[in-house]
Amino acid sequence: MDKFPMTKAGFDKLEADIKHLKSVERPAIIQAIAEARAHGDLSENAEYHAAKERQSWIEGQVLDLEDKHSRAQVVDISSLEGPTVRFGATVTLIDEDTEEEKRYQIVGELEADLKVGRISIGSPIARALINKEEGDSVEVAAPGGSRVYEIEKVEYL
Repeated sequence: MDKFPMTKAGFDKLEADIKHLKSVERPAIIQAIAEARAHGDLSENAEYHAAKERQSWIEGQVLDLEDKHSRAQVVDISSLEGPTVRFGATVTLIDEDTEEEKRYQIVGELEADLKVGRISIGSPIARALINKEEGDSVEVAAPGGSRVYEIEKVEYL
């Protein structure tokens, strides 16, 4: 059984998602099913079938998230420091071609969200950065072609 590395913030969000599904979504769908049943003939009741389908999806989500929760390995990044890039690091990079600055935090797969600057530990850029230090140049093989970045700063926030 594989463990999922995760930051404390990601673990807390996972717990909140499970709680929301169980305490808000599940009771709401039970109520919707009860209302749809009250309309009579279930064989031709589209509301009932849609509610049962939604219930099935919610229960599947709960099982999936609970499985991930049980296999989460929370990494305490507050105790980490230094110039070496590891899981949980927030890395500021400079593209050596365009001089554009980028900032990413390396997190677990379940937490990754490029829109907010969190990249998965398994992504090409994170794999290239691991064990490198401030001042190092790294070449990243990306789908759009190879890019070279200089590591400007490594922080553990």
